[in-house]
Amino acid sequence: MSARAPGKHAIYFIFITVLIDMIGFGLIIPVMPDLIRELTGLEANESVLLGMLLIVSYASMQFICAPIIGGLSDRFGRKPVLLAALAGFAIDYTIMGFAPVFWLLLAGRLLAGVFGASYSTANAFIADITPPEQRAGRFGMIGAAFGLGFTFGPLLGGYLGDWFGPRAPFLAAAALAGMNFVYGLIVLPESLAPENRRRFDWKRANPFGALMQMRKYPAVLGLMAAVFLMLVGHSVFPATWSYYASFRYGWDSGDIGLSLMVVGISSAVVMGGLTRIIVPKIGEWRAIWFALGLGIFSYAAYGLAGLGWMVYPIIIIGALGGIGQPSLQGVMSRIIPPNAQGELQGAMTGLQSLSMIMGPLAMSPLFNFFSSDRAPVFLPGAAFFLASALTALAILVAWLARKQDTGLANETTPADEPSPVAAHEAE
Repeated sequence: MSARAPGKHAIYFIFITVLIDMIGFGLIIPVMPDLIRELTGLEANESVLLGMLLIVSYASMQFICAPIIGGLSDRFGRKPVLLAALAGFAIDYTIMGFAPVFWLLLAGRLLAGVFGASYSTANAFIADITPPEQRAGRFGMIGAAFGLGFTFGPLLGGYLGDWFGPRAPFLAAAALAGMNFVYGLIVLPESLAPENRRRFDWKRANPFGALMQMRKYPAVLGLMAAVFLMLVGHSVFPATWSYYASFRYGWDSGDIGLSLMVVGISSAVVMGGLTRIIVPKIGEWRAIWFALGLGIFSYAAYGLAGLGWMVYPIIIIGALGGIGQPSLQGVMSRIIPPNAQGELQGAMTGLQSLSMIMGPLAMSPLFNFFSSDRAPVFLPGAAFFLASALTALAILVAWLARKQDTGLANETTPADEPSPVAAHEAE
């Protein structure tokens, strides 16, 4: 393991790791309805239920494994965990690319969930090497990698699917993961100092144990509840977008990839640039309120959009809500002490996985029902209306969480000064 101190090259590697992971993930989204149709013969509004099964399987494994991997990274360091995950992704995408039957595709998604749990380690790496007052900006940079991944991944995947068939994007994703593994093996240093490591504990390294450890930080626990509601609402996109756009607008994989490219560009601009400008000026809490309020509007607008071109202005407006997630992460990471950052990020990844279990179980059947002849009224946008309602509830929960701890960073706390709670925990 490298003894080099983490510097700008380490930040670049984490950025590139998340970028390539998201390009790989984005590559397969536009072609999933076509691949399921190839394997089963089902049309988009019917295959959405099998797509739900793939998403829930992935998220279930991530939910189980995220706190384990977070705990392992707190014990053995970030580098070995990240490299093992990258190697696993390369193998897994290859399996899915050659899957002759649906159950093997499902097995591939289960394995991907195990390896995807390492995203918490990337966040912990950032927390290790970043001063508390700069973390919102750095988390925003990671969000920009997500955005760029969704800029190039879905567009490339859509065109690869059109030109070479729905399996080609999986093989391209495998190649990208393999190249990133080699890159990390060469350049990545270790970020977690030996004195900040701790013994691995199975009681803490389980999905609910990691969340229960947050009980000592009431404001964080409340914020995590708000994040959960927000993420359940956001799950409407991975659960239904490809199927919804194919069914309602008649889009092919190229059209779906193009729409997701616009999502990626908008997200990258907001999270990679505007977050570092807006959040210090208005404060983290105002950024959270603004983002959630915009989410309520955007989801409802998606549900009402009857023509395909209408979604593009909604995408651009809704992207401004991207300042909310890094603001929430910045607030929570300052409250948690340095030797528990991996645990926090593991709990957050587990929470995200739990939302990706529960969200699609609600969103996909809702779309399937209200786009079928069984529905009392034809309302294919019903899942987006549910997402809007859940985001409204998240605002209420976040407001209650903020009142639980007056020491939590708020609009009156200078951007370059840690909150009183963070200072207390650091002592």
